[in-house]
Amino acid sequence: MYATPVEAYGRYEPVTLKNVHEHPAYRRLPESLRRELEVAAQVLPFRTNPYVLDELIEWERVPEDPIFQLVFPQRGMLEPEAFTRIEAAMARGDRNALTEEVWRVRRAMNPHPAGQLTHNVPELNGRKLPGLQHKYAETVLFFPAGGQTCHAFCTYCFRWAQFVGDRELKFESSRVDVLVRYLRAHPEVTDVLITGGDPMVMKSSLLARYLEPLLEVETLRSIRIGSKSLAYWPMRFTTDPDAAEALRLFERVLAAGKQLAFMAHFSHPRELETEQVEAAIQNLLASGAVVRTQAPLIRHVNDDADVWAEKWRREVRLGLVPYYMFVERDTGPKRYFEAPLAEAQRIFADAYRQVSGLARTVRGPSMSAFPGKVRVVGAAEVAGEKVFVLEFLQARDPAWVGRPFFARFSETATWLDDLQPAFGEERFFFAD
Repeated sequence: MYATPVEAYGRYEPVTLKNVHEHPAYRRLPESLRRELEVAAQVLPFRTNPYVLDELIEWERVPEDPIFQLVFPQRGMLEPEAFTRIEAAMARGDRNALTEEVWRVRRAMNPHPAGQLTHNVPELNGRKLPGLQHKYAETVLFFPAGGQTCHAFCTYCFRWAQFVGDRELKFESSRVDVLVRYLRAHPEVTDVLITGGDPMVMKSSLLARYLEPLLEVETLRSIRIGSKSLAYWPMRFTTDPDAAEALRLFERVLAAGKQLAFMAHFSHPRELETEQVEAAIQNLLASGAVVRTQAPLIRHVNDDADVWAEKWRREVRLGLVPYYMFVERDTGPKRYFEAPLAEAQRIFADAYRQVSGLARTVRGPSMSAFPGKVRVVGAAEVAGEKVFVLEFLQARDPAWVGRPFFARFSETATWLDDLQPAFGEERFFFAD
């Protein structure tokens, strides 16, 4: 039985730097804060919508409010010297100089980490396939050209480079026929992740053009859709003009014998509190989709064990499956958001202890690093040395998965590349 919320928004309309001044709560912010936001937003993509502004942000708590931090670029997200250069270029009114400074800053922010463009792009018959990534044996990522934006942008997003208007940085494809040929040539692939951006920004008819050809691939078992739409625009599954069409499409996926796994991004429990999101979740589950949830641990937003425990409990109550806690990737404004691995593991463990077994499906904290997804299992003392215990949840070489390994303990390391092998070893076993 599909549900419709009592209070509904109209058609989706984005809020950007061009029209954010029309929102009354934003106009009430101090002029100095608004100026800082607008400087930072020259570098980092900014886009939100009335639902996020009216339902999720507690404006009396701004700028500390976690959802405000999540969608509005902040001064601290840029290095001080970079902020000064951008602000000065804006003050001079020289558009060419401003553009040059903006791209200078962006290119220093590691736009495509973990070998996304250099090592993850597959080939077919000797030709590279733009818009596909194949890092792990059983899973292929596909970036549909029509889904390379979002209902709102997260300030921490590791795919921020998709949204800044540079064709060299953007990763996309409209050739689902090429994807199908690649899948038929690689029967070991059982899962396709449709990602972006956000595939759910597409009209349902366009989404169907990408999904329906996949239903004919016998070796494919699961279609995953990575999306923040439940959090940022739940009306996509309730009152949007083609909401019912999207749900029927998901039903067809299930009827074809495939699993529809909806990989929902929820960064904070507040995103799960509205009547709109509860109705949208009810509709997704009624379509037969399995909804799994994931998010990175983000300073200023959710770096608190109680916040994560509440998020997981609420997700389970709504019928969702907690899936991943990630470590903030080494891209974009990483320094603003990152937490040391030791702290991330303590937060994860403290939250994990607070929830029942139904929520302990979640895994983390996990780094999506170059060699694979590395989980920080914990800290221990082994042979008189304090170490991190780590393991691969996914890896470029499947033989590495589940194999424990050890690194010297560090209170400051924030990424795999910051760690050193334990016990006097010169390199990790996967270093080559």
